[in-house]
Amino acid sequence: MQTTNTVIMVRPTAFKANEETRESNAFQKDGAELGDISAQALQAFDAYVAALRAADINVQIVADLPQQQTPDAVFPNNWLALLADGTLITFPMEALNRRRERRQDIIAQIKRDFVVHRCLDLSAHERAGQYLEGTGSLILDHQHKLAYACLSSRSSPEVGQVFTRLTGYRIIWFAARDRHQRAIYHTNVMLSIGQRFAIVCLQAVASPQDRQRLIAALIDSGKTIIDVTYRQMESFACNVLELCDTQGRPVYAMSTRAWQAFGGEQQKLIADYARLALGPVDIIENLGGGGARCMLCEVFLQKRYAYC
Repeated sequence: MQTTNTVIMVRPTAFKANEETRESNAFQKDGAELGDISAQALQAFDAYVAALRAADINVQIVADLPQQQTPDAVFPNNWLALLADGTLITFPMEALNRRRERRQDIIAQIKRDFVVHRCLDLSAHERAGQYLEGTGSLILDHQHKLAYACLSSRSSPEVGQVFTRLTGYRIIWFAARDRHQRAIYHTNVMLSIGQRFAIVCLQAVASPQDRQRLIAALIDSGKTIIDVTYRQMESFACNVLELCDTQGRPVYAMSTRAWQAFGGEQQKLIADYARLALGPVDIIENLGGGGARCMLCEVFLQKRYAYC
């Protein structure tokens, strides 16, 4: 199962640019003159939730805790993954203030609502300075038990080896850099994998060997590649997620900016295949350096029923 109809989202209450992540995240921009950032982020979040629900996606909302001072709590996919075999994974995070996003009350609620067979906590790797930030670092092809990851300070092969041993997902590693030759901090800003498409910025993979290995793996797994440019990647065209509605029909979730960045033929490929759920989340993309995909924690767990 590559797609799900259920996601968890964290409604931000104290969103702002995170100074602790700025050094490694070149997608972050300065927001000193943007006015009431928190109110704008809440408005953008609510509009995106409405678009997802209009596309028949189940959205479970968790409130951020302002006392925790977690400006990036709106991106829960970086610390949490919920797999179809009943595995709940919590991941090691680079920024100190992002580690506070791992909340036991959220995990407890998930266990009440869904069937969890095992919990894997990888956060101890933080003590060794080794990180792997969930489905920001790892793009998962569930059908083929593959993961794709670009090397950065936030994505450690050492933790990747542990992830592979515990889950069985083989990781394809490669180096990816932006137009200024800075390491791309999270794989999900340059690659998205759905049932049919792999949306990727091949321009960012400078090594011919890495690029050919990546292309071969995507083609071998049956994906049609939609190759985007640096400019499109910078507009979060790869930071998109294929979901499915409650009838199993495909839905692509992305920001309005990302959709507008696609060319006409690319838009036709996607729109002919899937319904769209578009969120005007520019404020979150600009200051958070992450977009519509990062805001979604996919739930592949089995739902608990009242009579169970």
